[in-house]
Amino acid sequence: MVDISKCFVAMITPLDENREVVEEDLRTWVDYLIKNGVHGLVPMGTTGESATMSHNEHKRIIEIVVNQTKNRVPVIAGSGSNSTREAIDLSKFAENAGADGCLVIVPYYNKPMQSGLLAHFTKVAESVKVPIVLYNVPSRTGRNLEADTVIKLSKIKNIVAIKEASGDLDQIMRIVKGTDEDFSIISGDDSLTYSICTIGGKGVISVAGNIIPKKMSDLCISLEKGDYQTALKQHYELYDLLKVLFVESNPIPVKEAAKLLKIAGISNWNLRLPLLNAAPDTIEKIKKVLKELKLL
Repeated sequence: MVDISKCFVAMITPLDENREVVEEDLRTWVDYLIKNGVHGLVPMGTTGESATMSHNEHKRIIEIVVNQTKNRVPVIAGSGSNSTREAIDLSKFAENAGADGCLVIVPYYNKPMQSGLLAHFTKVAESVKVPIVLYNVPSRTGRNLEADTVIKLSKIKNIVAIKEASGDLDQIMRIVKGTDEDFSIISGDDSLTYSICTIGGKGVISVAGNIIPKKMSDLCISLEKGDYQTALKQHYELYDLLKVLFVESNPIPVKEAAKLLKIAGISNWNLRLPLLNAAPDTIEKIKKVLKELKLL
């Protein structure tokens, strides 16, 4: 079984001035993140701008990341949709491409009831053999995947984890309490990684890991070891950065930070409409925090 714990990175996608995917940079990016100690990669999530990728682009990005990773770390491919049929299609593709698992978001916009969510995730899980990671982010989807529903879904053999980005620690504790120990709760909020891991969570799918992969990985290792004193120090060292990366819609700030830092020699960190580049005051806030951390 795939070890879904510690620091997985929700990968940003390199886009050139014409907003086209730069495949060579994507391969470079995979190598950079792995060399800097991340424990897994998550292409084609929210952070990767999956919402504005065609299905062909979506599939191609998964294919490139899997091929470039060469089994060095697990790849959990974003394969969700608000159409169950599309989610099944993307999940089957990810499995056939060699992904180690699928990240499947709560269906957005159409706002199914909990019974509909149960049916949706059950159908997707039945369509593939690879592990499924549920993804709950109600601020984006308009629907919360409630604890009781997660507990029911956790009984399905290949539903092995949830990326929890509700920000509701009470809900997360109910999930921890109601699921078996081999079901993983993964933070979907960088700034809550410490809190979630101290109440039974096992890691983070990280946005900040794009620009500080080693620091986020080190934080998660401290948490896994139960060295909470060291982890708390690491958490507060990074806290301002973890917050500034969300002053505008993700991935606007993290792409701006990557651009400022010229990470891995990549400059193609443009965004696709309707997302625009960060506002001038946001850029100044990001610069200030990066300088405080001596990254810039």
